[in-house]
Amino acid sequence: MTDWTPVSPAIYLPYTILMPPFTQILVRTEVPPLSIVNSVRRQIQLVDADQQVEANVRSLEERITTQPQWAQQHLVAMRFGAFAALALCLAAVGLYSVVSYTVAQRTNEFGVRMALGAQRRDVLRMVFRSTIVSVGGGIVAGIVLSLAMKGVIAQWAQGSSINLVVVLGVTVLLAIVGAMACRLPARRASGLDPVQALRCE
Repeated sequence: MTDWTPVSPAIYLPYTILMPPFTQILVRTEVPPLSIVNSVRRQIQLVDADQQVEANVRSLEERITTQPQWAQQHLVAMRFGAFAALALCLAAVGLYSVVSYTVAQRTNEFGVRMALGAQRRDVLRMVFRSTIVSVGGGIVAGIVLSLAMKGVIAQWAQGSSINLVVVLGVTVLLAIVGAMACRLPARRASGLDPVQALRCE
């Protein structure tokens, strides 16, 4: 004796009965999307002359930017961008202040070196070398920390939290600020008379 499972009753329904009220067609193109709307409509008419095409045709970018989720994420990104720009400005001002103060404190040392025969270019080279070591070390440490924190930041932000263009731009900006911060005081100190530099405390 074999076990058998009774067949449940079923009916056949054509697909046209269950069709949604509208169907979306996505077209990928290398030209501006809205410039080929008439061509797409003609192709649809060739397939089915009775098929109506809705007049509300939008590009993918326009469709995405009209979504409330996109607007919310865009606002959050703008806020984080503003805070990041403020932090970058504060870092640049702080870097300029620290380097300028450090170089100015060495004015007496510059006077001693120039009194012993050091040239102006020697003083400039010495200042730039010390600044490159300190500022370069800080930049390298910052890049390493940002890469180490990538996994932690990824928990709150979707996608990659490291943008190589941004990292390179910030690195170049801080290097320029550091160079300007040591160039102005170093030129002023190296241009002083050795006697006046020796008197500077």
